[in-house]
Amino acid sequence: MATSPARSEPSAGDPVGTVAVLADGQRRRMYDFARRARRPVTREEAAADAGVSVKLAAFHLDKLVEAGLLRSRYENPDGIRKVGRKPKVYEPGDADIHVSIPERRPDVIAEILIDAVLTGRPDEDARTAALRTAYRRGQDIGAAERARIRPGRLGPERSISAGEPLLEQYGFEPDRQAPTRLRLLNCPFHQLAARSPELVCGINHAFLGGVLDGLEATGVDAVLTPRPGLCCVELRESARTEGPGAGAAPIGCGRADPVVPPVGTDTT
Repeated sequence: MATSPARSEPSAGDPVGTVAVLADGQRRRMYDFARRARRPVTREEAAADAGVSVKLAAFHLDKLVEAGLLRSRYENPDGIRKVGRKPKVYEPGDADIHVSIPERRPDVIAEILIDAVLTGRPDEDARTAALRTAYRRGQDIGAAERARIRPGRLGPERSISAGEPLLEQYGFEPDRQAPTRLRLLNCPFHQLAARSPELVCGINHAFLGGVLDGLEATGVDAVLTPRPGLCCVELRESARTEGPGAGAAPIGCGRADPVVPPVGTDTT
């Protein structure tokens, strides 16, 4: 008789799967109970609140731990040492779960703007500070990914391959149009771009140029190519292949005084 494959638990990078764990009404009630308690709770306490057996409560609580919504340990909840094994207690985890379809990442823009304010220079205006900070943020992310995957020298095609999963992680929905061309089907900053397209698209452009430089990509540019319903930037092969830094050179995002072309500019 055929058996169905085992369901894997959601990982920390799977917010939809994590939220789906709360679809069960009893499990959601136990999660809410643990949050409201403001202290570690036992299986017995959760069971009493939900009106279920301790065994069933333990099952649901451990599922919440596997999903990262709760964390557990063994201790006496009242702090009094007792004879015998310490009970297992549960409390809210540190997970901060956001689900958006399609994916939106206003937190990235927020962090860039906060850093721009905190690191602003006397000789730059707010826009210049935001573009500089966006580039540095992207560069740090790209450098961390390069350190993780250790790809060696990256030509145009391998640069696209190295950047594609990273951009997927940030919600850009990369679409490989050709070996050296990557179109981005989703703008993670869409709602903010609708309010201030020139500023937000400039930040996005600088951010992606920084990612390429951090990866030490060669022969690939982040190019402003606004299209309705898509990200305003795509990655494509450039005529220059002189070494790392080529990815951001045409837009100036990696320089001390970044200047980003107006939205609508195609730099090729």
